[in-house]
Amino acid sequence: MNGLLSPGKYFADGNFASAEGAIMAGCRFFAGYPITPSSEVLERMSRRLPEIGGHFIEMEDEIGSMAAIVGASNAGLKSMTATSGPGFSLMQENLGLGIVTETPTVVLDEMRAGPSTGIPTRVGQGDVMQARWGSHGDYAPITYAPNSVQESFDLAIEAFNAAEMYRQPVIIATDQVIGHLSESLVVKPPEEYTIVQRLIRKKREEDSKVFSFSDDFIPMFIPGTGFKGNVDSLTHDERGYPSNEASVEKEMLEHLIGKIKKNEDKIIKYEEYEIEDAEVVIVAYGITSRAAKHAVKLARKDGRKVGLFRPITLWPFPEAKIRNLGERIRLFIVPEINYGQYSHPVREYGCRETREIHFPPGEIPDYKIILKNIEEVFP
Repeated sequence: MNGLLSPGKYFADGNFASAEGAIMAGCRFFAGYPITPSSEVLERMSRRLPEIGGHFIEMEDEIGSMAAIVGASNAGLKSMTATSGPGFSLMQENLGLGIVTETPTVVLDEMRAGPSTGIPTRVGQGDVMQARWGSHGDYAPITYAPNSVQESFDLAIEAFNAAEMYRQPVIIATDQVIGHLSESLVVKPPEEYTIVQRLIRKKREEDSKVFSFSDDFIPMFIPGTGFKGNVDSLTHDERGYPSNEASVEKEMLEHLIGKIKKNEDKIIKYEEYEIEDAEVVIVAYGITSRAAKHAVKLARKDGRKVGLFRPITLWPFPEAKIRNLGERIRLFIVPEINYGQYSHPVREYGCRETREIHFPPGEIPDYKIILKNIEEVFP
């Protein structure tokens, strides 16, 4: 069916699902460098893209990979790369390039144990703050965190749609267990998916601009198609030309950040489980949320009023929802495979006592540890 994955039910892993979801979304260019545990995404794209008229390049490193997908997107193709923590670190400068040039791309970061090269084959969630603050300067990232094979497919489509709608790189912060986990994947017919298509201007008019600081969205242009414009990494005006004026910097940054802030209600996704009467709320994402949900089920059987809030969109942070919960509950519990990253904004915006559970990188979260912490706050 036009090279797309046929509708049906599959038994697949998260890396397979991420690659096929990207293809369903229209990805036709992939540049990457092999790195555990995301290499299977690269391998599948190397086979699949040539089958459907797309392009695959194995780059010399992650710096070049990020540069290549920014370039390919500016040439008109939906583009993507996949990596893990050390490679994600190397991509940060060119991630900023994608932000300032408003270039839609998707970066899949499959988190593994760290710091540095850590345990390449084991799970981690240590890139959460890097996804938010990794590149220098001010910007507002969009970051999704799947917790299943199905979400790996669905959120790949969501990420490409968001990249097109808000014209910026979008991050998928999955983790090693989700990437290598095999379970059911249901693929619908292509016409049942909402796919945001790339809007491209073909011809320049005298008053047209490369960027628009007053609108959330302006169609891109492709060099060599009759449109004269400038795309620059420096602070620039709406024509794309560099400027040393602080007033231009202010206008540009307020646009880059504002287009996300104004649309947070459309972007932010989350799952709530047993929240209505909860006195204690667990905030968990990725593979950790699956262990947390099981712990909540067991605690509920014993009459403990605990619920689960799972951010599907890590960034923008679901500030309004966490504030509302913080006004009526006793405690937040934040289990993570790190030593406290997402717990910081939960504590800040929830204005509530927050208990952290630190699973060491490399360790799959144990629901019994989460359950023990729940029992300790319900004497």
